[in-house]
Amino acid sequence: MAARKKGGLGKGIDALISPTVKKEADKEKVVEKVIEKPVEKIVEKIVEVEKPVELYLKIDEIEPNRLQPRKNFDEDALQELSESIKQFGLIQPIVVKKQENYYEIVAGERRWRAARIAGLKEVPVIVKEYNERESMEIAIVENLQREDLNPIEEAQAYRRLIEEFGLKQDEAAQRVSKSRTAVTNAMRLLKLDERVQQMVIDDMISGGHARTLLAIENKEEQYAMAMLVFDNKMSVRETEKLVRNHLKKEEEKKISEKKEDFSQMETIYHQLEERMKSVIGSKVAIHSRNYKKGKIEIEYYSNDELERIIDLIESIKQVG
Repeated sequence: MAARKKGGLGKGIDALISPTVKKEADKEKVVEKVIEKPVEKIVEKIVEVEKPVELYLKIDEIEPNRLQPRKNFDEDALQELSESIKQFGLIQPIVVKKQENYYEIVAGERRWRAARIAGLKEVPVIVKEYNERESMEIAIVENLQREDLNPIEEAQAYRRLIEEFGLKQDEAAQRVSKSRTAVTNAMRLLKLDERVQQMVIDDMISGGHARTLLAIENKEEQYAMAMLVFDNKMSVRETEKLVRNHLKKEEEKKISEKKEDFSQMETIYHQLEERMKSVIGSKVAIHSRNYKKGKIEIEYYSNDELERIIDLIESIKQVG
């Protein structure tokens, strides 16, 4: 194996990314070793790795991302963050992408809002090139990691990934590092009555309360139950018990209604049987399977009576 030459490259990676070099350029040189197996020779080559460029932009040149999944910002929390920014400045840059005549936020809208409240005229940013789906994914992941989204916003974000970008649920789950089950369960909340969804957004009830209420299909009953939970400050466990009792009563009500309907139908069938008996002159029984299908039985007690009934039916047919 050829002896390794000593010199600038032989000083290693630390020398290449020394503070002096960092100040002189926005790109840093990294030694990449490539082993050429046929001759077992180590070749060193210089690869330029681009560093993210941080710069300052006027705060009015920056606008929120329309794809931002988070729609509600806690005003008290924003005020607290703005006070911190006044004292220490905006430590973490905002990630933006260049649009036609402005810069759109990819990640950091909360910091941008707090900086405006703090009265900053300029903010540090890192400009990136992302397409719409990448921007959406980054915004979702950032908020999920910081647990900033309420359950409805989270569900809406997943739905947008799936509907607007043609992803399947498992693909969307993979994009945001969640299990498919977690994404599916989150999106189920969008089946709730819109008024109940708003109660979750307004923090009147929790996501746990909302998931329990999904068992109630009727939207009006669902909303009424949500208001009952809110008014009585019920826990999730108390809500589960409330919903179980409600569903039990509903089932008992359906059974009672079916029995009542069956009793009414029996009365109607009995009346029809009597009418047919008066026409045919023999006992008639109607057997219903599901109120739409069934069979009619006509009794006879001799061959002569059978012939009479057949003649009667044929005569009715001829008249018809």
